[in-house]
Amino acid sequence: MGSSHSISATEIQQLSKKTGFTSDQIEILHRRFKYLSEGRIKLRKNDFHRVSNLESNPIREKIVNAFFDNRNLKNEPGTLEEIEFGDFLTILSNFRPVQVTDEADEVEQIRINKLRFLFNMYDCDGDGKISVEEYKNVVSDLLSKSLSSEKDASSSVAEAAMLEARHMCSGHVIWKDISIESQMYVRFLTMETTRICK
Repeated sequence: MGSSHSISATEIQQLSKKTGFTSDQIEILHRRFKYLSEGRIKLRKNDFHRVSNLESNPIREKIVNAFFDNRNLKNEPGTLEEIEFGDFLTILSNFRPVQVTDEADEVEQIRINKLRFLFNMYDCDGDGKISVEEYKNVVSDLLSKSLSSEKDASSSVAEAAMLEARHMCSGHVIWKDISIESQMYVRFLTMETTRICK
């Protein structure tokens, strides 16, 4: 992106093709990006404190970190200090709901991308596996806003879930029948409540 103050029709068209967002959505998101970055051409992690509704999300840190995880942008290990608008849109496209006009093969690819994105979000050490300890952290984060957020409770839930998954999958992670493509989204267009799942 050349300037953070404007975005050309050609850039919008290219970004629309790559991310699935409409031209209008891209223009709105570009204004959001400029607001968050205070007009800079790159966004930093601490800029996300301007998304007020993200503050109450129990997995806020994981969502923010996902924007700077190079696995989600270039399928390479490591993290970035700053991201450009194209990177911002690429990450947000993982939260875009499936459109009725999307072809079956596009829906399948969207599903795979969303699952890979979620996997990366919880594979904190980047070893290509989600350990029981990492899963315990997930459960602990999700329970942190409830009254039952004790460590013992999150450990029990995580261990039981992992044992059940191991039993059902015989060593393989199976994501069958999860309508992830329609349930995972973030409302950055209006900066309303940020959600991962219904």
